[in-house]
Amino acid sequence: MSKQTYLKQLIAQLCDALPTHVTTLKNDFEKNCDRIIPAFLDKLDLVTREEFDTQSKVLARTRKKLEQLEEQIRHLESLLKTKHK
Repeated sequence: MSKQTYLKQLIAQLCDALPTHVTTLKNDFEKNCDRIIPAFLDKLDLVTREEFDTQSKVLARTRKKLEQLEEQIRHLESLLKTKHK
């Protein structure tokens, strides 16, 4: 779910929580929420769960590759040590 979709749903739920007899207040509240909440959340530099999961997978692959390279280096270093003896 995109940030915009999530925010729209959040704002709709907040507006639905207001009593129906305060229609003008509800409309003003919704307009202000549409403007204020996204701006506030953008300042927090948040990411969606999907973005987080994607980056976690990239990090896991990178970590695995790093471990493989470290093992290769250890192996090559041991070969060099035995060759120089």
